[in-house]
Amino acid sequence: MPSKAPRRSDRLQQGRTRGALLVMSLWLMGASPGTAADIVTEARFTEPTTRYPHGVLGDSIEYGALELTVKSADAERRRRTLMIRLPEDRVFEDLSPRLVDINSDSTPEVVVVESHDQLGAQLAIYNARGEKIAATPHIGTRFRWLAPIGAADLDGDGYVEIAYIDRPHLAKTLRIWRFKGDGLTEIASLSELTNHRIGEDFITGGVRDCGNGPELIVASADWQEIVSVHYDQNWKTQELAAFTQAAMKQTLNCAQ
Repeated sequence: MPSKAPRRSDRLQQGRTRGALLVMSLWLMGASPGTAADIVTEARFTEPTTRYPHGVLGDSIEYGALELTVKSADAERRRRTLMIRLPEDRVFEDLSPRLVDINSDSTPEVVVVESHDQLGAQLAIYNARGEKIAATPHIGTRFRWLAPIGAADLDGDGYVEIAYIDRPHLAKTLRIWRFKGDGLTEIASLSELTNHRIGEDFITGGVRDCGNGPELIVASADWQEIVSVHYDQNWKTQELAAFTQAAMKQTLNCAQ
């Protein structure tokens, strides 16, 4: 399903966020919390701001802070709140944080889109201590954005890959990054694909697994077709159906 998040006119006054708090995202299929380390149980954007007036998601409000609720690993399993505040030259330009087990330790990390006022967007990963453990390079200029698709072991190598569309309104390039060790490495890029239109307050598509392994589900660059991207010796694309939002929902539910 599209990552729908209503854009409210009262969010700046009330500090509301795009989307609800996340307890455990299905963005990465198969992730489950463990017990050996501190665990992020909830994440949300807060401190709305208009200091980065891009408006790609339908209004000029982005977020200056990321709030994490963390369950400690001690015997009492106490909860605490961590606040990650960005410097004035950055914002979280995103719908909602994603809880994803990136390093396969059975506890989730937090995946977000950050934007720099001169360098544009990057994908960033935070751990339960509030540390940024990895990030992709910034796109390179202000008001250039990326739209996440999803994360999974996409090629069966035992490591988690993260996929997004680089500049879904301009470059329309799918990029796939592998998390291995302590960093991200780009392993593939495919052109003429997209998952967002300017002003929409949701991202179209996602990851599905209909029994043959994970697939990235996106749209063709002209929004005429629903496209699957999967790995079979190399990265392959397949047109599945004519694009409509209803058809996209069916596709993500393995009905197409």
